[in-house]
Amino acid sequence: MKLLVTGGAGFIGSAVVRAAIARGHQVVNVDALTYAACLESLAPVAGSNLYSFEHCDIRDREALDKVFAAHSPDAVMHLAAESHVDRSIDGPGEFIATNITGTYTMLEAARSYWVGQGKPEGFRFHHISTDEVFGSLGPEGRFDEDTPYDPRSPYSASKAASDHLVRAWGETYGLPVVVTNCSNNYGPYHFPEKLIPVVILNALHGRPIPVYGAGENVRDWLFVEDHAEALLTVVERGTVGRTYCIGGEAEARNIDIVRSICALMDEMHPQGAPHDRLVTFVTDRPGHDARYAIDPSRIREELGWRPSVTLDQGLRRTVRWFLDNRAWWEPLLVRQGVGQRLGTKA
Repeated sequence: MKLLVTGGAGFIGSAVVRAAIARGHQVVNVDALTYAACLESLAPVAGSNLYSFEHCDIRDREALDKVFAAHSPDAVMHLAAESHVDRSIDGPGEFIATNITGTYTMLEAARSYWVGQGKPEGFRFHHISTDEVFGSLGPEGRFDEDTPYDPRSPYSASKAASDHLVRAWGETYGLPVVVTNCSNNYGPYHFPEKLIPVVILNALHGRPIPVYGAGENVRDWLFVEDHAEALLTVVERGTVGRTYCIGGEAEARNIDIVRSICALMDEMHPQGAPHDRLVTFVTDRPGHDARYAIDPSRIREELGWRPSVTLDQGLRRTVRWFLDNRAWWEPLLVRQGVGQRLGTKA
């Protein structure tokens, strides 16, 4: 297949690009290279004859039309999005523009291309979304494909809107769409404003490790390379019009994630141990969802996918990767907002 991947220089997008090329697919990476993008994440495949890059904003219809015409993809994997909840609290406008208007523009460009090609049966528009659109769980239960939407942050509301647009284009115009909603990703090449890389790098530098509230918020953690394999499985074999929830089957409280990373740092970087002395509880994020968890039964039963990396294995691999790849993350620390407390303007 020839895949057009939007946001391929991002955390999850770059994992998809690397995994797709490993499977033998051709990949066209469309990315605007905003603050969280990092082309160095694609260094392992940059020289491949299966890879090409288009510097393009998904809100630019004219540029998108040229990309579709030049590359004639078999499928779109739409990952480009603003994704940091704290940034969405401080500046929701960019999230509305990219996640809603950008998705609308991508849908229209893809529809025009699909119609112009004679509506090929094998074409797919795969929209990659988040479990945050479902809102917050109590101590019991898990999200599945029938869970009602209940977004509670500007980020999750903008992603919920984009999900609705994709399904509407499928129903109204017949565009062959599939949607996936994933749990929290982590792993190598994770931009250093999210929880796990913040903990690793603050521990490494002997700086306070901020934990929101009491650290009781629960997330279902999904190793990014497992997620990439799931996404490729869906675009290759998923049923048109279907939604698939993708989870890591690895729930943990934030404070337990932090303490596990500190223990790994004690082992792998004993200078400054014990690192959990750096844990600092800070004012909670406004509207902080209590718990997310996904029931991945559908993708397991219909497509045969399930996570292969346990949380303990994934955290160990992630800590080791960050310790071994200073040249990747160090230049990112000077980017706007990194290392600062965001999301307090509410």
